[in-house]
Amino acid sequence: MDIVIPMKKPKTTVLLFFTIMLGTFVAILTAYPVKTTNPLMIITTLTCINASVSFLFGLLTEDYSWTDRLWSTVPVGFAWIYASNASFSPSVTVAAMLITLWGIRLTANFARRGGYADTEDYRWSILRKRIPNRFLWQVFNLLFIAFYQQLLFVCFTLPLYFLTVTLEKTLSAGILVSSVAMLAFLTLETFADQQQYTFQQAKYGLLPKQKELEEEYKKGFRTSGLFLRSRHPNYLGELGFWWSLFAFCAAGTKTLFSPALLGPLMLTLLFIGSTVFTEQITTSKYPQYKEYKKQTWPILFRPW
Repeated sequence: MDIVIPMKKPKTTVLLFFTIMLGTFVAILTAYPVKTTNPLMIITTLTCINASVSFLFGLLTEDYSWTDRLWSTVPVGFAWIYASNASFSPSVTVAAMLITLWGIRLTANFARRGGYADTEDYRWSILRKRIPNRFLWQVFNLLFIAFYQQLLFVCFTLPLYFLTVTLEKTLSAGILVSSVAMLAFLTLETFADQQQYTFQQAKYGLLPKQKELEEEYKKGFRTSGLFLRSRHPNYLGELGFWWSLFAFCAAGTKTLFSPALLGPLMLTLLFIGSTVFTEQITTSKYPQYKEYKKQTWPILFRPW
């Protein structure tokens, strides 16, 4: 249940952050032209700068959602760097377009939950209480929140690098099937987020309540719709999207085992950890959640 909580900081801080990010992006692309520079070098440089700035903003504002605010936009920029470097070859361009759709959807969902306003993911404030030592918390901020998560942006889009290197010019059957799978998982994630959003809004009186969900409002969490057999169907959609991009790459490069596996593997590990942590919080708030856990699977749909 991804919720954000208010933080006391000026709105101009968010604007300043994105101004710096955009300025960095333009400066690096000006200094290192995409057509003549290894795109992975450009992306790695941008990631090091972005992660450093995110760490510093967290340190100065005590808001640790700066990387969260880049999650839906930076991978899109990386995708188009690869597409430009590949002279917009069909396979890389299609992949970039699909990642752009993913980014638009995620940006819209994050924005309506207040993610770009003066808010922080509620889990960071809870985790800070579990790591009370300020020095250790800042080490965690540097290594995990800033650098590990932004390294994921590099790994997410790594399949496009290998497509760029191979210069695959045709859209094979494998690429087309993978593209359809990416769209299907994107649709699943969209519906899951919408069901969760309308439920949470109604629970807090911001939208009219649905009569058939009255018992679920009392429980405090959703158990119907896509949440009937999976506790986190949105995670399934997200993971499915990036695993399908890996399949897209494998079809284009005709190589199953490659470093392109890093992205979906690292994201899977992150989501497993996030699921365990989030459900610890949810179980402590809602006693009936334990029973719900017995009836469902964490991410995959339980088939019976």
